[in-house]
Amino acid sequence: MKTLPIPTAPAAPPLPLERLRLPDELDGRAGGNRAGPDVVCQLAAGNDLEAVQAWLAEFHDSPQTLRNYRKEAERLLLWALLERGKPLSSLTREDCLLYEAFLADPQPRERWCGQKATRFSPHWRPFLGPLSPASRKLAMLIINSLFSYLVKAGYLAGNPLALARRRARGHQPMRQVERFLEHDQWQVLLATVDELPRDSERDCQHQARAKYLVALLYLLGPRVSEVAGHAMSSFIQIRGRWWWRVIGKGRKEAQVPVNQDMLQALRNYRRFYGLPPLPAPDETTPLVLNLKGTDGIGDNMIYRIVKDLVAKAAARLEAEDPHQADKLRRASTHWFRHTSITHQADAGIEIQFLQRNARHARIDTTGLYLHAEEREWHETMERHRLKD
Repeated sequence: MKTLPIPTAPAAPPLPLERLRLPDELDGRAGGNRAGPDVVCQLAAGNDLEAVQAWLAEFHDSPQTLRNYRKEAERLLLWALLERGKPLSSLTREDCLLYEAFLADPQPRERWCGQKATRFSPHWRPFLGPLSPASRKLAMLIINSLFSYLVKAGYLAGNPLALARRRARGHQPMRQVERFLEHDQWQVLLATVDELPRDSERDCQHQARAKYLVALLYLLGPRVSEVAGHAMSSFIQIRGRWWWRVIGKGRKEAQVPVNQDMLQALRNYRRFYGLPPLPAPDETTPLVLNLKGTDGIGDNMIYRIVKDLVAKAAARLEAEDPHQADKLRRASTHWFRHTSITHQADAGIEIQFLQRNARHARIDTTGLYLHAEEREWHETMERHRLKD
């Protein structure tokens, strides 16, 4: 594929990544934010364009994500070259603030904006027009993911977006997932499950199932229909790692990593029913069994188990914190999915992995689960006191 040098004339249009060739002084080999010689780079990339392409290659199996990520990385790289006259690997925090402002009004308009056209058309432009606040937020999330990846890979010394803070702009309706349990509410629920009675055989069966079901809903983040509709053989081992292979919404097949906590919960549950610790590839045992261990359970039973557990947990909180108790009492099975995704985001799992774990088609859907900065924002307001 023919590549062209980056245009530098004031009105010259940008070029898509496939046609771009960087001049030596702007290719990033000597970028101001490149990692030092004592850091071993895990990429074969010699310049910024190759580094961006290495990051994009991570999404080869998700075409829609690849297109979205390429679009944002391409825009940033071209802006750095054409508007700032510097390589991507020399961008600073101040540059990132300027870029975020640029996204709200890409100027000069004739250079950056145009009607939709194929990537090899002379009429192609990176933008159709200014980005909305939601689109700007998504763009910066994706760019943050790019920078984080390049830092972890040993290509960049630091992430210039690491100090970025969320700022409210204009009058935008709030769109965030609120039907989730806070960390302290979740801990109360876990304590409730741990302390369920085990006086009779039936009690033990109920406690074993509840403990496993809570782990399953929290660590894998499934929809309740997926729990009821899968067998133990949906747990698979690939190259020494365990995954949960699920057929989800729209009959789409996906897989979710099974971490050590989930693997241990699975082992414990299976041992309780006298099964081998880990499932066989062709095993037809339902994912969650009835108390006798003879058959599976359906959506309605899973819902009833969860409602019983959250009611018990809420009772523990009632005297101390009625507000939290009320929220716990309202929780349902789908709240567990929201809780799983939200807590993964709080734990710092990067948004591209979060999107894959949640199996969201659109990354902006995943963005609704990012609540961590709200806590930090609220905590900083404690410095603003009525009396010194």
